[in-house]
Amino acid sequence: IVQHEYGLYDGRDGVSILALMARLTVPTMVVAHTVVGDPSASQRYILGEVCRMADVVVVMTDTARDRLIAGFDVEAGKVVVIPHGAATPLANPAFSSQRPNPATPRLLTWGLLGPGKGIEWAIDSLDAVADLRPHPEYIVAGVTHPKVREQCGEAYREMLVARATQSRSGSHVVFDDAYRDLESLTELITSADLVVLPYDSADQVTSGVLVDAVAAGRPVVSTAFPHAVELLASGAGIVVPQRDPIALGEAIRSVLTDPDLAASMAAEASRLASGLSWAAVTERYVTLAGEITDERARVAR
Repeated sequence: IVQHEYGLYDGRDGVSILALMARLTVPTMVVAHTVVGDPSASQRYILGEVCRMADVVVVMTDTARDRLIAGFDVEAGKVVVIPHGAATPLANPAFSSQRPNPATPRLLTWGLLGPGKGIEWAIDSLDAVADLRPHPEYIVAGVTHPKVREQCGEAYREMLVARATQSRSGSHVVFDDAYRDLESLTELITSADLVVLPYDSADQVTSGVLVDAVAAGRPVVSTAFPHAVELLASGAGIVVPQRDPIALGEAIRSVLTDPDLAASMAAEASRLASGLSWAAVTERYVTLAGEITDERARVAR
């Protein structure tokens, strides 16, 4: 099983993966994490060659599958969609009550921080719900991405803190950079009334944070990146345009002020959760691995 992400391998766009793939003699399954909609010539060539040398290519969304087939000339029969697994279990009611002020609505964004996460727009959107009482608190959990810190230090986080300070709602924004194991992360996610994913990218076909939020039964307000558009289409969340704090604020208000809407979103997220568990995802990989191994054996005979 070869995980493909352009930044994982040496050379321009991770070109060294081609030498690795060329030496493999066993049945090979490639998991393509990033399939850009408008690839450079180098990106198109490298991923196209990786897929050509693989027995099967796994992607996590229908959008990624369509892009591979249309933009990278990959055989349709070679591409299989298996969703991203969820690291967090379905919401535990015991967790959600463990809050200092349980009556105060809690918004949550978590993950490694860096430009493109769009958290500045979520901070700006709080002014649109400043009249709500009690005022919602917004938790931003996570450390700066190591590669971002190496190149730019803590500039993005510092910009966010300054933006929150200047906002009318700044006192309700909490930055949490504590390390969290799975249990602690699950407790944090399930304590949220609403998960906010304000990402700038319109190109993101895979988001583990999104999957974990849905698997934990949390309503989601997200910008319209491809994975969110697909996963939230049945009602587990609301999708808004990128870089639009007004639209983001309106969506947040609608969830926080309409208990029936929030309940229906949480119920749909819970319905989707079983298919997103790592147990369910693993079983699909095991089945697929058996199929390509059997096919190799059949051809060899």
